[in-house]
Amino acid sequence: MIRLIIGKKGSGKTKTLIELVKSTLETTNGAVVCIEKGDKLTYDIPYQCRLVDADKYLISDGQSLFGFVAGILASNHDVGDIFIDSALKICQNDAASFDLFLTEIAKLVEEHDVDFVITSSLDPTEASKTVLKYIG
Repeated sequence: MIRLIIGKKGSGKTKTLIELVKSTLETTNGAVVCIEKGDKLTYDIPYQCRLVDADKYLISDGQSLFGFVAGILASNHDVGDIFIDSALKICQNDAASFDLFLTEIAKLVEEHDVDFVITSSLDPTEASKTVLKYIG
């Protein structure tokens, strides 16, 4: 499953993601990973979740973000949930790159038992058809 949370800056997307991480940790049997841009979530995400700063791994576009996620899944088969905060920003605000990333992630979801929650600062009226498929 892919759940995309979009909205303008300051609309509560990250706060929602933090609450979802916390509730997932209470119910999951698998590992939980949260990828963020920068280190702003360090004190908000419980230590049981593997928090990763995309900047520290030079992730700067949709292809490198997809490769990083695929590598996480390849190296740890216990990962059940992946949260990505500010994914469009990680993709350098390149809408085409973000759409391709979502399309590739959808293929991973088909192959693996993993759920994704992804936030992006994007006005819903400007969202592509690809983005609109995953809003929820």
